[in-house]
Amino acid sequence: MCAQKPHAAPGLMSSVLRNKCPKCRQGNLFLSSNPYNLKKITAMPEQCPVCGQAMEPEIGFYYGTGYVSYGLSILFCALSFILWVLLIGISLKDNRIFWWLGINIALMILVQPILMRMSRSIWIAFFVKYDPKYSMGLKYS
Repeated sequence: MCAQKPHAAPGLMSSVLRNKCPKCRQGNLFLSSNPYNLKKITAMPEQCPVCGQAMEPEIGFYYGTGYVSYGLSILFCALSFILWVLLIGISLKDNRIFWWLGINIALMILVQPILMRMSRSIWIAFFVKYDPKYSMGLKYS
C-alpha cells in the first residue's frame, strides 16, 4: 500500500507570476504564453479550462488594471533608479541622470507587455478566491 502524498496548494505569488487562474491556480489566464505576441497580448479564454471560472466576471472588469499597471511601472522605475545609483551613481555635474532616464524609458517600453499581463493577473486575484477542491483534482458536481 502506498502512502498518498498530499497536494501542496500552489502559492498565490507563484500563480500570479505565472499568470494562472486564481481559483484553481492551474489554468492559464491567457491564450498565448508569449507576452510579446502583440496580436494576442490580452486575449483570454472566456472560462478557465480547468475549473470553469469566468475570466471576465463582469463587463469592464479589467478597467481597474490601469491603476495596478501604474503602480508596477512606478515600482520598476524606482528599482531601476536605485540600481543605477548603487552601480553607476548620480551627479549634477554630468549627464548620468539623462542616461538613466533614456535607458529607463527604453526598458519600460520593452517590459510593458509583461506589466500589462501581470496587472490583469493581480487584478483578478484580488476578486477571485482560491478553491482548494480544484487543486486536488476534485470538481463540483
